[in-house]
Amino acid sequence: MGVVRTDESRRSEIEEFRRMLLSCSAVVVKVSTEDERNLRRLTSRNRNEYTVNQKLVCVTSGVSFLGIAIVKQLVLRGYSVRVVVDNEEDIDRLREIEASEDTETSSRITNSNRIGVVVAKFNDRQSLMEAFDGCYTVFHTTAFIDPSGFSGYSKSMAEIEAKAAENVAEACAATPSVRNYVFTSSLLTCIWRDTSNSSLSPIVDHNSWSDESFCTSKKLWYALGKLKAERASWRIAEETGLKLTTICSGLITGPRYFCANPSSTIAYLKGGQDMYEHGLLATVDVNKLAEAHVKVHEEMNKTGGGRYVCFDEVVSSPDEVQRLEQETGLHINTVSHDNVFRFKLSNRKLDRLMSQVHRCTSVC
Repeated sequence: MGVVRTDESRRSEIEEFRRMLLSCSAVVVKVSTEDERNLRRLTSRNRNEYTVNQKLVCVTSGVSFLGIAIVKQLVLRGYSVRVVVDNEEDIDRLREIEASEDTETSSRITNSNRIGVVVAKFNDRQSLMEAFDGCYTVFHTTAFIDPSGFSGYSKSMAEIEAKAAENVAEACAATPSVRNYVFTSSLLTCIWRDTSNSSLSPIVDHNSWSDESFCTSKKLWYALGKLKAERASWRIAEETGLKLTTICSGLITGPRYFCANPSSTIAYLKGGQDMYEHGLLATVDVNKLAEAHVKVHEEMNKTGGGRYVCFDEVVSSPDEVQRLEQETGLHINTVSHDNVFRFKLSNRKLDRLMSQVHRCTSVC
């Protein structure tokens, strides 16, 4: 079973980027200017010896579905965002988008100067450091997308995912301006364990970790890639003192997401039957996930980082399974269930943070 990622789906992502850019009245798509590069040049290798603009942040894979949503949330909250793309073609397309707008809209966007676009490769640490230079926080949303768009997320792709995340973390640690690193992990890094172990806690939360050997034995390559990527990020953060927050998200949902992102959807749902039967199949709306990224980033200045689980709904009934199947176009093998699950997902840590932020917003 597989879904081909067509040029049309790629264009739809760029169109979604255009739409979101236009919904933010203060956005410009441009390559960094010489003046901006001069401002980014740093005179010290010690990140504690100079002041950095906390409102300048970087988002990797910024033209991905989640990347776009995070960029929008950041801009709406007053940040300037440097979007990292992996080839010149994406920059050219974004320039075409800007040039294609009507005069009034283009003038409004161009005068705002809030988004910059740079090219960097995940396998080139130096290019990543140059992209991050001057940024206070780096949001790493994804490390690898199957360019063919097939469902076959393989073991080798998991290794690429992990190595790319390691490169990003090391680049963050080596870039003096970068104080915070926010890594988009997956709920799959929390749920895959040998369920024959009767000592497992019934609560699955930010303290839970999947078992790497179990993922390997079951060929859960997408889970393995995310797990190794997150562990590598934590190892480097501990070794270097880099502030790190990871967000372990459920299956991402949202308008047209499944059509534009068949590879990650199919890969995530491998093992969907077991997830459902144990009460561990959960989804999250892309906009809520993006908002969570911004909130935990802002919380890092107070707490120093941490691990969060993020989801909206736990799929817990046949009707909900059917609705998910209709949205994704994928069949999830399920058996009749009495809705009594062995495990319970908890995102209490994130909910507590989000509720605090919302209370402050309404009161302050």
